[in-house]
Amino acid sequence: MSDSELFWNASITDLKRGFLEQDKYFTCLLCGKEIEKGIIYSDSGTLYEAEKFIEIHILKAHHSVFDYLINLDKRLTGLTDHQKKLLDLFYQGKNNSEIQKEMNIGSVSTIRNHRFQFKERERQSKLFLVLMEILKEKDQFAPVFLSLHKNAKIVDQRYNVTEEEKEKIIKNFFSKETIGHLKAFPAKEKYKLIILREFASDFKKNRKYDEKEVNQIIKKRYTDFVTIRRYLIEYGFMERKPDGSQYWLKEGL
Repeated sequence: MSDSELFWNASITDLKRGFLEQDKYFTCLLCGKEIEKGIIYSDSGTLYEAEKFIEIHILKAHHSVFDYLINLDKRLTGLTDHQKKLLDLFYQGKNNSEIQKEMNIGSVSTIRNHRFQFKERERQSKLFLVLMEILKEKDQFAPVFLSLHKNAKIVDQRYNVTEEEKEKIIKNFFSKETIGHLKAFPAKEKYKLIILREFASDFKKNRKYDEKEVNQIIKKRYTDFVTIRRYLIEYGFMERKPDGSQYWLKEGL
């Protein structure tokens, strides 16, 4: 299961603490880092068991689960920049008067009204989650959709693809004769997304590549490495230095 699938399938409890306990590892839901159980880890001269060490990792790498989640793209959180700023100030423990002055909006009662609206949204979200959980037990025809990767720069109908459709698209676009070789890069946007996921899977996590290495890896599947390389960046699968000297997979794929 990919890091994004772990993230989206995690329980609210696991998302709140930012990691998932598995058989052999504690896995960070924010970036996919795995901390093996049964090993003692050292940090700044202090020794920690694996569970405590994953908590330290989250603190150092992501500041907090709240900071990570609040900075996700608004198309994933459903929050406007204004709402994100308010929630961040609430998280910092500031009172209504301090927030009103810092944001220079309305009055203290305006901030109190925002708090009420967030509470209303929380109640609605809770009921919606319960409804969806009940539906999982009854809706035998519900398809399994392609999971969102958290770094997606565009979140729209191109993700309206089931796992079954994904397998058909891969089968149609990749050659049987030359195993894994792309026949042609598709024009349809949601097909592009699936194809690019396949190319991204050829790169290793937590490794830096120079441009020549990236080109060589892509060329194993498709001759037009420039197009694939560009789209891997545009669709949020990879990042690179401004001068193009280094490329790497984005965290959480």
